[in-house]
Amino acid sequence: MTHQVHIIGGGLAGSEAAFQLAQRGVKVRLSEMRGGGGKTPAHETEGLAELVCSNSFRSDDDTKNAVGLLHHEMRRLGSLVMMAGEKARVPAGSAMAVDRDVFSAEVERVLSEHPNVEIVREKVEALPESGLTIVATGPLTAAELASSIVKATGEDRLAFFDAIAPIVHRDSIDMSKCWIQSRWNKRTEASNEDGDYINCPMTKEQYLAFHQGLLDAEKGEFKEWEADTPYFDGCMPIEVMAERGVETLRYGPMKGVGLDNPYDTNEEHPQGRWPYAVVQLRQDNKLGTLWNMVGFQTKMKYGAQVELFRTIPGLENAEFARLGGMHRNTFINSPELLDRQLRLKSAPHIRFAGQVTGCEGYVESSAVGLVAGMMAAAELAGTDWTAPPPTSALGALLSHITGDAEASSYQPMNINFGLFPPLHEVHKKQRKEAYTERGKADFGEWLAGVGTVPA
Repeated sequence: MTHQVHIIGGGLAGSEAAFQLAQRGVKVRLSEMRGGGGKTPAHETEGLAELVCSNSFRSDDDTKNAVGLLHHEMRRLGSLVMMAGEKARVPAGSAMAVDRDVFSAEVERVLSEHPNVEIVREKVEALPESGLTIVATGPLTAAELASSIVKATGEDRLAFFDAIAPIVHRDSIDMSKCWIQSRWNKRTEASNEDGDYINCPMTKEQYLAFHQGLLDAEKGEFKEWEADTPYFDGCMPIEVMAERGVETLRYGPMKGVGLDNPYDTNEEHPQGRWPYAVVQLRQDNKLGTLWNMVGFQTKMKYGAQVELFRTIPGLENAEFARLGGMHRNTFINSPELLDRQLRLKSAPHIRFAGQVTGCEGYVESSAVGLVAGMMAAAELAGTDWTAPPPTSALGALLSHITGDAEASSYQPMNINFGLFPPLHEVHKKQRKEAYTERGKADFGEWLAGVGTVPA
């Protein structure tokens, strides 16, 4: 078969992209290295769209949940992953969970029987120099291809421990205990009026208790295939820094010097109102709805993180868009490297899709593969691509990947309402329902404008 689009990677994103293109009459070559001389340390089979971790696609509630809204939009676009998921579905309450073997087999059956799809078991070791290509190789991209991506992007962001700091929803921070200020009041032209950081101050007693909590917290372990992948010294887990001495954090990410606490009148510090220690949060998206805990990458288990981080003054009721982590990952700095159609700016015949773009989760990876397929089909047809509105789950996810996130601190992200344009006028208790209602309405208008979905 003479192909029009080459897709590298037969995971969720690559399989979804292949299906979307094939349904639109495009001939696809789908390259999957498992079974063709390549393997990964995480996969156990050679099946397409194998689920290597959980068997859950998370909440299926599309009335007040961001990932549920993404399910809704993908179904309306004829998603293969959603269709296969329904056939493989197992009881999981309001969540969508699947029998992983049935799911993978159904995806492979549909694609192998499709007249427009050629599945080739081969290991691709370099980015193609020409021809429309979608790279959907995921977090375990083979070393040779990873090197080719590094060469093409100039961004050495591959095959290391991804240091992820927790991200907090701005409206869950108690600003009666925190304040906004840059250290020494240094600000750039892009600074907020008062500064760039939200500062959560700690007394000596609070800091010592927090330090002990870091030492005592339950930690996760590196997987065997991660054990020899080093992380950068500048991305040391906060609990590892704490093990180096009780004062280490106070002279590192939690130093209070140069910050004037407007709520503090004690004289613990000889310089005046500088807090004994401080936790700083930096704006993480252009909407200002998400804030990153600076220097708080961690291997603590999720429950331990929530419990300990909610002892920080101002974060007692914090809602986390994501929790911290550190694991082997492969992703590119998409806001800097990709255009609004997921094309590599330096080589626009190449698109990226799935986790390699910096999205997290099965559903998000599939969704990005879905729209990458739609984009490539539109390009081949010579039609203009109109992105889903940013008020939709798909639109919000794409906006995060291709421009709304800060490139300097870009981190992998699950879909969450912090990526959506805010709804300040709605009471907080009704906000989730309002987000989904607005998203469904706007997505429906967009879908009506782009035409029918291929059957």
